[in-house]
Amino acid sequence: MNKDKLKKGSILVLKKGHPCGENLWEIIRFGAVCKLKCLGCQREVLMNRMDLRKKVKKVVNNEEDN
Repeated sequence: MNKDKLKKGSILVLKKGHPCGENLWEIIRFGAVCKLKCLGCQREVLMNRMDLRKKVKKVVNNEEDN
C-alpha cells in the first residue's frame, strides 16, 4: 500500500465501506480537497487530502501509470 501514489484516476479501497455496500472508490479530482466517486452507486463525495490518506486501506490500481 503506497499512499504517496494517490492521483487522479486511482481506484481505492477505504477502511470503511459505503452504505450502498461497495468499497471501491475512484479519485476524480485530487488536490487539497479530493473528490471521490463510489463505483457502486456513482455518488460523489468530497474529502480533504489528509483525511483521505488516513482512510485509504489499499490502492487497487493507478490508471495513469502506463
